[in-house]
Amino acid sequence: MRFRPCIDLHEGKVVQIVGSSLLDNDQNALETNFIACDSAAAYASRYQADGLFGGHVISLGQGNSDAAISALKAFPGGMQYGGGVNPDNAGEYIQAGASHVIVTSWVFLHDRLSESRLENMRDSVGREKLVLDLSCRKKGDDFYIVTNRWQTFTEEKVSPELLLRMSEYCAEYLVHGVDVEGKRQGIQEDLIRVLAEYSPIPVTYAGGVHNLSDLELVKTLGQGRVDLTIGSALDIFGGQVAYQQVVEWSKNNSAS
Repeated sequence: MRFRPCIDLHEGKVVQIVGSSLLDNDQNALETNFIACDSAAAYASRYQADGLFGGHVISLGQGNSDAAISALKAFPGGMQYGGGVNPDNAGEYIQAGASHVIVTSWVFLHDRLSESRLENMRDSVGREKLVLDLSCRKKGDDFYIVTNRWQTFTEEKVSPELLLRMSEYCAEYLVHGVDVEGKRQGIQEDLIRVLAEYSPIPVTYAGGVHNLSDLELVKTLGQGRVDLTIGSALDIFGGQVAYQQVVEWSKNNSAS
């Protein structure tokens, strides 16, 4: 299990938000936990210095291109990029230094996965450089993938069959537990169990971490197979969890 760092961008600035508050038609509804003074490139350089590979840069809306590119160039080959990625622009982010591109909405049509779009996306960059974002929200007893900046429920349930089927197209999964994202009130344990049990490829979970002991909890629930992203809870994002302690924990546990 590894700690995977993040850089979330909104209007060109590094931020941490409450995921469920991100609405296209109401910017006033956006709940922001943190707005950084440091640049995206500064965060990326810090992650590089600490040897934290495999994190991600996520663009939330428009106006983030310059900041995203600067971060990717600051840590070439060290971070993934997601936000508005499609077959026409994916190569630009790879050329800028992204190790992988992360895709959600583009591979859906009418709230269902499109096999032709999955194939097109895979063929544009290669399976080994593609990460599929299966960020989800709970409906009833099940988790469903959400698109359009986590606003739209699709008809695709996170299930053993889906995880196996989509693994043919990508190298990794990224899964935000949107209902708890940015709230620092605890992780979604049942979701982590599903990912650990059924994902045939590497998977990273994000959402709800509120203290250092959550790393051990994710390691246990995830059977050491689920990596973890921490955002709002970190002190470098205004939270209470010491970033340096997380870095040390990751170094001591990444091989186990």
